[in-house]
Amino acid sequence: MATWVLSECGVRPLPRIYPKPRIGLSSVSATNLNLTRISPSPIRTDRNCWALRVSAPLRIQIAGEEEEQTTNNGDEFFDPGAPPPFKLSDIKAAIPKHCWVKNPWTSMSYVVRDVAIVFGLAAAAAYFNNWLVWPLYWFAQSTMFWALFVLGHDCGHGSFSNNHDLNSVAGHILNSSILVPYHGWRISHRTHHQNHGHVENDESWHPLSEKLYNSLDDITKKFRFTLPFPLLAYPFYLWGRSPGKKGSHFDPSSDLFVASEKKDVITSTVCWTAMAALLVGLSFVMGPLQVLKLYGIPYWGFVMWLDIVTYLHHHGHEDKVPWYRGEEWSYLRGGLTTLDRDYGWINNIHHDIGTHVIHHLFPQIPHYHLVEATEAAKPVLGKYYKEPKKSGPLPFYLLGYLIKSMKEDHFVSDIGNVVYYQTDPNLHGSQK
Repeated sequence: MATWVLSECGVRPLPRIYPKPRIGLSSVSATNLNLTRISPSPIRTDRNCWALRVSAPLRIQIAGEEEEQTTNNGDEFFDPGAPPPFKLSDIKAAIPKHCWVKNPWTSMSYVVRDVAIVFGLAAAAAYFNNWLVWPLYWFAQSTMFWALFVLGHDCGHGSFSNNHDLNSVAGHILNSSILVPYHGWRISHRTHHQNHGHVENDESWHPLSEKLYNSLDDITKKFRFTLPFPLLAYPFYLWGRSPGKKGSHFDPSSDLFVASEKKDVITSTVCWTAMAALLVGLSFVMGPLQVLKLYGIPYWGFVMWLDIVTYLHHHGHEDKVPWYRGEEWSYLRGGLTTLDRDYGWINNIHHDIGTHVIHHLFPQIPHYHLVEATEAAKPVLGKYYKEPKKSGPLPFYLLGYLIKSMKEDHFVSDIGNVVYYQTDPNLHGSQK
C-alpha cells in the first residue's frame, strides 16, 4: 500500500490510522444516536440523561467518517486503547540479555544494607528520644519499611534469585517483619500481574463497574475516594480484599488459593502471627508507647507509601488510561496500562520500583536492571510508553495526581470491552 502522497508543497506521508477500540455499541444504532465524539469528562448519571455512559480517549469516529485523525495541536491522533503494532516478544528482544540475570549476592547486599539502616535508625531515635527527632525518624523508617517490602516483592516474583528456598526464606523474613503474609500476598500479587488492566479479573486497585459502584453505600464511597482513608487500606485489603471480591490472605481456604497452596498460606500466617506476638512481647518490655513510636507509626507510614505507589502505578495519568475486559484484553495490552513514576531521591531507596511498565510485563527482571531494561524498550514501546514527569528530591508532585484521580476516577461503564474511568459528580458535592 502506498504510504506517501503528493501535496501542494511536495511529498508528505499519509496519516497513520490506528485501529479503534470496541466500546460496546453493537446493539445500538449509530444513526439514532448520531454521536461523533464521546468525551472522558464527567458524565451525568441522572435518569433523564440520554447519553451513553461510556468514556473514551479524546474522540471516536463513527464508521465512514473521513476526517483526518489529529489532536488540537496538529499532532497525529494516538489511541491508547488500540492494539499495539508490536508483540511482547519484540519488547523482550530489545532488552539486553544481562538484564535477565539474577545475582543472589547483589540481592542479599540490598537486604543487608536496608536491614542495617532500619536498625540504625531505630537505635538513633531511641538514643535521642527527642520530639524534634521522632518525626524525621518516622518518615525515614516508614520509607525503609517500604524498601523492605520491595525486596520481599522481588522474592515473590522470583527475581531475587533462581533459588526457590532462598526466595522463600528471605521473603518470609522481609515481609513478616512488616506484617505482610508472604505467600498469601505473593499468590494474590501473581493474580494481579496475570490479569493487569482487566476490569473484573485484576486483583489490586482495579476499577469498580458502574453497577457495583452504585450498589455501595455513601459511607463506603466516601472512605474509598476521600483522602487519607484510601492510603490506610492495605491491612484491611489483606484481611478482606477489595469491594466485590471475597476471601482473606490469611485464610488457606480462601478463593484466592488452590488446594496445593494451602500449606504455604498456613506457613506465612504462622510467621505473621509470630511477628505480631513479638511486638506484643516488646510492648511489655519497652512499654507500648515506645513500641508505637519505634514500630507502630512507621508501619502506618509504610502502609501509606505502599498505597500511594501502587495506586499511582495504575491511575492518575494526565490522559485517561484504558481498562479492558472480554476479547479486547491481553497480557500485553493490560501491561501497557501501567505507569512509570519518578520519585527523586527515593528511587534508589525503594529499589527503582517506579520503573513499573517493564516490571509488569517481565517481573522476572531484577530491580537493579529495570532502569536499563526500560531505556532499551522505549523505542519499541513508542507512544504506548508514558514518560514520567521528573521529580524534585522528594516526590511531592505526585500528591497532585493522587488528589485529582481520587476526585475523578470513580467507576467504569458496564458496557464495552475498552472502558475509561468516569466521575460521579455528586460524590464530592460538585458538578462540572
